[in-house]
Amino acid sequence: MASVLVVEDDQFVRSALIRHLTDATHLVRSVGTALEALREVAHFSFDVVILDLGLPDLDGSEALKMLRGITDVPVIIATARDDETEIVRLLNAGADDYLTKPFSVEHLSARMAAVLRRARSGTAGAPPSTVLRVGGLTVDPLRRQAELDGERLDLTRREFDLLAFLAARPGVVVARRDLLAEVWQQAYGEDQTIDVHLSWLRRKLGETAARPRYLHTVRGVGVKLEPPAPRSPDEEPPR
Repeated sequence: MASVLVVEDDQFVRSALIRHLTDATHLVRSVGTALEALREVAHFSFDVVILDLGLPDLDGSEALKMLRGITDVPVIIATARDDETEIVRLLNAGADDYLTKPFSVEHLSARMAAVLRRARSGTAGAPPSTVLRVGGLTVDPLRRQAELDGERLDLTRREFDLLAFLAARPGVVVARRDLLAEVWQQAYGEDQTIDVHLSWLRRKLGETAARPRYLHTVRGVGVKLEPPAPRSPDEEPPR
């Protein structure tokens, strides 16, 4: 059983996919636009995304690029386009597989099974990881759990990846290009992608960019995570 997000604007195709995947005991959520898909992956954890390219608000290729900015969930492209150059471009842009419409439910099931096997084999043999501790912050990379002062943090997949990467290098200023390469798996990208995720992460850590505790931006260089300085008795916590 897998958790699947179906991104398809054609109601007939969408209903058929939902019915088939549900019959196969998968947990299914579905949306009809790219922006809805981005909201879904930011708030829920999926095992695989089935993405149509002909979406009403944004071309699926752009949606794929934006998805890859916030999650590494496997993505199967499902579309009527069959141009080989386009297929290669999308695979290079981060798609895990590609299905040309019309396709049978058996074909989809086989492709999903293959993608999920590859994704799970990448973590099945992973060695036990050391729990990272920075001040009152605890990060467990193996269980993908983080706590602040004993309270569980509700993090998206990409927020956790960013926090774990920085927590493994306490006090070290990490360049933005290194964050893009290691956390987002991208050779280049926009600084806004990092800024947005840092803003979300700061909010969950109970701090702000103006009054940082753990996350510190070094202008023109990068970002570092370090234990907070002792707070004076008359200092109020950030709001």
